[in-house]
Amino acid sequence: MSATPYRPRTALATHAVDNQPPPLVDYNAYSSDVALIDAVRREGGDWGRSRLEAYGAIAGGELVEIGFDANENPPALRTFDRYGQRIDEVDFHPAYHRSMQLAKAHGLHGLTWTAGRDGAQVVRSALFYLHNQMEAGTMCPITMTHACVPALRHAPALAERWLPGILADAYDPACRPIADKTGLTIGMGMTEKQGGSDVRANTTRAVPAGDGIHLLTGHKWFFSAPMCDAFLVLAREADDGLSCFLLPRWRADDSRNAIDIQRLKDKLGDRSNASSEVEFREAEAWRVGEPGRGVPTIIDMVSQTRLDCMLGSAGLMRQAVVQAIHHCRHREAFGARLSEQPLMQHVLADMALESEAAMALSMRLARAFESDDDSSRLLARIATPVGKYFVCKTAPPLVNEAQECLGGAGYVEESILPRLFRQSPLNSIWEGSGNVQCLDMLRAMSRSSDTLDALEAELAGAAGAHPAYDAHCAHLRTLLRDRAEEPMQARRVAEAVARALQARILLTGAAPWVGEAFCAARLGGDHGIAYGTIGAPLDVAALIERAAVHHSPA
Repeated sequence: MSATPYRPRTALATHAVDNQPPPLVDYNAYSSDVALIDAVRREGGDWGRSRLEAYGAIAGGELVEIGFDANENPPALRTFDRYGQRIDEVDFHPAYHRSMQLAKAHGLHGLTWTAGRDGAQVVRSALFYLHNQMEAGTMCPITMTHACVPALRHAPALAERWLPGILADAYDPACRPIADKTGLTIGMGMTEKQGGSDVRANTTRAVPAGDGIHLLTGHKWFFSAPMCDAFLVLAREADDGLSCFLLPRWRADDSRNAIDIQRLKDKLGDRSNASSEVEFREAEAWRVGEPGRGVPTIIDMVSQTRLDCMLGSAGLMRQAVVQAIHHCRHREAFGARLSEQPLMQHVLADMALESEAAMALSMRLARAFESDDDSSRLLARIATPVGKYFVCKTAPPLVNEAQECLGGAGYVEESILPRLFRQSPLNSIWEGSGNVQCLDMLRAMSRSSDTLDALEAELAGAAGAHPAYDAHCAHLRTLLRDRAEEPMQARRVAEAVARALQARILLTGAAPWVGEAFCAARLGGDHGIAYGTIGAPLDVAALIERAAVHHSPA
């Protein structure tokens, strides 16, 4: 059927509407992303291509529209029902539920644990990266549901009961006991008002009540996704210190648990998702792991969510670059298309480099997460805080630069870019701010010299590939030897490690010329603080072409 009768009017009373880019909809976000395809293949996930292509069509199609609807209609708290009975439920727009349904049906919450083959976490990470570009809010409960699995395995009896529903591909938003549900989601509550990131200052108390049940009394200042079926939380036992607990929405007798939602957070971004403040009044919970070992137990979950922070930020960056290039390829100014003008070309190419490097590091870490050899485990231990710190820090300025490429149109809510920009600071704050990550990196290095050996072995894989890379690695070795134990230098060290890892991955990938461009642009030192200030010569046209979505609207 011809779309001509349904096209908008372009001949208006006072002017003709022209020189406008076509809507970027109905494209495949996976098959159009050359760099992501290369990364998935490089990290061992090419067997998931058909799955990724299927979800790429959803991400570039339906998810675009429902992403707008879900964020324009944020959740609402219903503390009481019409009869005055306390229910503490959260209402969502149908677009949110549809987004969650798509994510769970395609395994974003569980493929790592259910696929049963190498590369499962890589494929799952690529799916997460695709979804986050269009609708980031639903990824909060999805990432916690995914990440809870290694923590729950510290309690085999609980895992046996809960994991079938957690790993089920069904999305069931109903508020009812788990025996009556087809699929479950898991949330998280760690921080309290007096402590924030310092969870050892938590005061929530846990008292044994028999039959393995503990009663929790206290509060959580950030209680993520309060509509979930259960939550991993930290609480203090009288003699044993902080322990980890699974806190369900429903008691053992199928009555509502004593989780009082005080209010939903009014956040800068992440508008489609609900975050809350809560109080517990002898709420029933089950301990996960050994008493007093709450932080080490829940850190298994936190490590996974930190990887998703990286993937989420990388996804925001990718979509921002896609929007900027698409606009500039269709918009003319001063007698030429924006994408053909030298200064804009350098800006776009510079952003494309940063975006690909962020994604490449995230996908490399996904492979390290699922490997069981000691070297991969140690690499993941240091690269997780480094990558979480660095990739998440690079997202806001890149998204802002992409807005500028569109001019005023990039600042108007009809564009996706304002939403990407509001979302972009989130991942640097959630799951430990920048300083927390950098200090965690220092802990990883100080506790075992093997960690630095694993990093050195990883970087050696690209030795000799580029002079700037070799010089950077030599400088990094000096920095690690002389300054690694100084907290005031931690951010500097983390940045140097991140850049080295990104260069190593790109230099040894399917397109080593991208790695060479990255080394010239990021390790050579001749660049300013803004995008488009690189002094080294780059093949800007090739970099833009690699990052572009080739889209032919109907």
